[in-house]
Order: sequence, then structure tokens, then C-alpha cells
Amino acid sequence: MSNNPPPTPTSAHILGVRVDDVTLDEALSWAERAIQSGAPRQVATVNVEFVMAARGDGEFRRVLAGSALCVPDSAGIMWAARTLGRPLRERIPGVEMAQGLAALAAQRGYGLYLLGAAPGVAEQAAAKLREAHPALRIAGTYAGSPAAAEEAEIVARIRQAAPQILLVAYGAPKQELWISRNMHRLGVPVLMGVGGTLDYLAGVVKRAPAAWRRLGLEWLYRLYRQPWRWRRMLSLPHFAWRVLVARLGRAEEERC
Repeated sequence: MSNNPPPTPTSAHILGVRVDDVTLDEALSWAERAIQSGAPRQVATVNVEFVMAARGDGEFRRVLAGSALCVPDSAGIMWAARTLGRPLRERIPGVEMAQGLAALAAQRGYGLYLLGAAPGVAEQAAAKLREAHPALRIAGTYAGSPAAAEEAEIVARIRQAAPQILLVAYGAPKQELWISRNMHRLGVPVLMGVGGTLDYLAGVVKRAPAAWRRLGLEWLYRLYRQPWRWRRMLSLPHFAWRVLVARLGRAEEERC
């Protein structure tokens, strides 16, 4: 096992939140290096909701700042980076990062543990991943919850399973805070919060068609399929306004 840490990518900062300029291939290469080094490292999939939540939640902001890798998850983040003059090369949706990690695990013989989502969903997601990657070793699945009272039991389960990759589906920011609190006693090199990804992988929730994703309209498709999300979508115009204000402020500074 190598003691060399994975390389640190260059980054953009979106309203105070770091987002790393990596492609999916580079992120997976980074993950492999992280596994080889053995030390625990947290991966965050940064989207607009993350940025807006971090503005009002100091602990969440601290966890994102301390994450070893922050990949650009959403079209809104890509737009903001371009608008602020620091474009990012590739969007990496959390579901595609999770699928890539599963493929890496199958190729290298790493164990993958799926934690969270509704009861039974992690097991369904594991079965779908095995269909795609027959060599994949699922180290374990468990729904559990992010409640502090359950942490000791969940940590014991994961330590016994000894995976190299842990995907946690408790929703943001609970999953990121849970990982940050527990990563140093889990013994897992790569840990990532995945939100609703296990629902997508299990087929419980349908992902937006490819054409919608190419146009950056996955958020609109999710709103169409899950109209109860409308309150969460209110962060989008607020985010866009904040980014434009930041861009105008930067332009003013450049003129002075």
C-alpha cells in the first residue's frame, strides 16, 4: 500500500465553496490513488443546493472545505464557474461518479458498501450494480439512519465488512456531516455522499433522459417527476442572482 496521497486538483470557488476541476476519469484515478494510500478521504458532489446550504450552515461549509475532492455535480455549478471566469472542464453527476467507482471496484477487486436510502433500496441498487459488473464485490448494504444513536452500530458493521469504498445515501447535508464525524474510525479510504443515487441505481426513481441531461435540464425533469421538490428549487434563482452579483463585483474590481 502506497503512502503517497493522490494529487490535489486545481479548483474554482463558487460563492465560497471549492469545486475541483476534474474530469470523471481523473476523479476515478484520484480515487484509486486514495485507496492505495489507505488514509480516509471524503468526496463531495457539489451542486447548487450544496452551495446555498453552506452559506447558512457553518458546519456544512467546514466539511465541504475539508473534503479531499469536491466534484462539480450540476449544470448550475458549471454555469456559475463559467460566469465567474473559472470554467470547469466536465460535469460529474453523483450517479455517474458512483457508477464509475463501482466499475473501478469491480476491476480492482475493491469492496463497495452501500449505506442509507429507504429499507431495501441499497440491496436493489447492489443487485443492479452486480448485473452491470459481475465481478463487483459488495461488502455490505444497510439502510440505518444518520442518527447519532445508531453511529456505533453502523461503524461496527462497516469496520467488519472492511470495504475500500463507502457510498452514503442520507441526503445532504446529513450524509456529509455523518461521513466527516465517522470517517477516521471506519477504516474506509474513499467515502462519498450520494443523496438519491441509490434510488436511481435501484430503479426506484427514474433518471432524466439523456437529452434532458445534455441540455442541463435534469433539475426540471426531477421537478416534473417529483413536484414536492419545488421548495428546494427556490434556491436556484437565488443562487443565480448571487453569482451575477459576484461577477459584477469582480468586473468592478478589474476596472479599478
